[in-house]
Amino acid sequence: MMNIKILGTGCANCKKLTGLVEEAVKELNADVEIQKVEDIQKIMEYGVMRTPAIVINEKVKAFGRIPSKEEIKEYIKEEV
Repeated sequence: MMNIKILGTGCANCKKLTGLVEEAVKELNADVEIQKVEDIQKIMEYGVMRTPAIVINEKVKAFGRIPSKEEIKEYIKEEV
């Protein structure tokens, strides 16, 4: 099963990214576990200094911005 983590402290952009990830996963009918990581120490362990960030299978795919739903779908497809 694929694992997607949304890194962020719960700000509006983090919530927007979470919604986009959920939509992309649903549209792709992917078997994915989505986790939210809000602990700043854990976020920093990924080398992320600006949130929100998306991590798929422990690989940072984007940070400091909200990728489009199409970009998120590409990230998921890369990891299948």
